[in-house]
Amino acid sequence: MTAALASLEAGEWALHGWALATAAVTAAACSLVGTLLVVRRMSLFGDALAHAVLPGIVVAALAGGRPGGPAVFAGALAAALVTVWLTQALRAAGGVAEDAGAGVVFTTMFALGVALVTAAGRGAHLDAACILAGDLTFVPFDTIDLAGLPVPRAFIGAALVLSLLVAAAWATWKLQVFTAFDAAAARAAGLPVAAVTGGLLAATALATVASFQAVGAILVVALLVVPAAAAELLVRRLHHVAFVAMLLAIVGACLGYLAAWRWSVNEAGAIAVVLGLEYLAAAFLAPEDGIVARALAAAGFRWRVACEDVLAALWRGEESGAAATPSATLRGRAAGLWLRAAGDIERTAAGWRLTPRGRREAEMVVRSHRLWEAWLGRHVELPKDHLHPPAEWVEHHLGAAVRQRIEAELGAAGIDPHGSEIPPEA
Repeated sequence: MTAALASLEAGEWALHGWALATAAVTAAACSLVGTLLVVRRMSLFGDALAHAVLPGIVVAALAGGRPGGPAVFAGALAAALVTVWLTQALRAAGGVAEDAGAGVVFTTMFALGVALVTAAGRGAHLDAACILAGDLTFVPFDTIDLAGLPVPRAFIGAALVLSLLVAAAWATWKLQVFTAFDAAAARAAGLPVAAVTGGLLAATALATVASFQAVGAILVVALLVVPAAAAELLVRRLHHVAFVAMLLAIVGACLGYLAAWRWSVNEAGAIAVVLGLEYLAAAFLAPEDGIVARALAAAGFRWRVACEDVLAALWRGEESGAAATPSATLRGRAAGLWLRAAGDIERTAAGWRLTPRGRREAEMVVRSHRLWEAWLGRHVELPKDHLHPPAEWVEHHLGAAVRQRIEAELGAAGIDPHGSEIPPEA
């Protein structure tokens, strides 16, 4: 009994392993194509193409083609080409914008596919739910013997498609990059931009056909767009984006399948949800544009402003001979304690004063402020008492190079509009 249970568990894990492998390979193929779609701002067109191939898939399946087979791919590619041609025809004949034309064509083609699926379902073995939402559960049961090992047909098709797409990307990568970032310059250089775009659309159709058995014709757009969009937030170079997108897609597909198995939900839906969570994580944790990075940068800037305000206030107090103390606000007191610990200010019997290091930093803040006041006083018709607020904001943004340019334009002016001396550059 124990041996039987162990055998059953081993067989069950083998089935889940093939399903996971199929999901991973499918996700990698879609995310590779999706990287170029996202970079070229053609995500909507990729979505349109993923939906518009449905009637081609249905017609080929009704004619006897197997999922992932050459007949189904040919039908999907024909539907994709019809979609592209109709979109361009609407733009040329009726002046319809390309995105609007794509919306009209892909909804019509998708509706036609749905109608064909439901109509054929009455007399043919064609499951509308599997075509629209996929079903990874049954992938391991449709196998081909390879060297005596039963291998799922969907896995073989997805692996072949991934290999073909990787080879095509390797061979045309420079053309794809040039076309993606400056299509006009590529066209002027004599590159076949139309052929490159057509190849990308054909690759999108191929990836869509290879994946519709796993995630269906609807949620394949999640694999096309979401991993690439998340990767674009995390890295900058295009080949890094493609690699990270494929990694995110594989992880999302595997975690989504395991979640669907655990909670008995649709696999494609679970995969799309996990990919969405990955995008949210990337949006929060992206090193440059992420929500956390921007929040930390904003907090760091506010803290720097508070410290510089304390230094400038003490410098002006020393200049006028009046006693000055850090601001009474919580942030001002915290900045004062930090500056004291950093050695920029010190406490004496007479009160707070700047150390030599703190005085140099304070002079640059005051210098930025008074240079900007002098520039505004010369170029902007503002009363003198209105020059201080904008200068107080800008003083925290001016570096040494900008200060030198302003001073050169002002003719080495040493006095601001209020008659105060402008400190020299350190």
